[in-house]
Amino acid sequence: MSWYLLILAGLFEIGWAIGLQYSEGFSKPIPTLGTAVAIVISMVLLARAVEDLPVGTAYAVWTGIGAVGTASLGVLLFDEPATLARAGCIGLIVVGIVGLHLASGGH
Repeated sequence: MSWYLLILAGLFEIGWAIGLQYSEGFSKPIPTLGTAVAIVISMVLLARAVEDLPVGTAYAVWTGIGAVGTASLGVLLFDEPATLARAGCIGLIVVGIVGLHLASGGH
């Protein structure tokens, strides 16, 4: 269950990171509120996950999910460059996330 909470926390991390762009420096109230809510949910879920998972593993996976999702959505939503080098680096992060999951026994 902790891994599911951690994945969900990572998805909310993507949400708040993308929300930062839409909030335009916290000048737009609705996107700012959504960003703040996503931050709180992400942190609460991460805190719950580290009750059962090693904090180093959980934090690395949480930030990895956020980094991969945010970088990918940056390409799709904000016309950020989609280069082979970026894709390769994102792939390395995914390999690291999977590796941490497997190294922790996958539970």
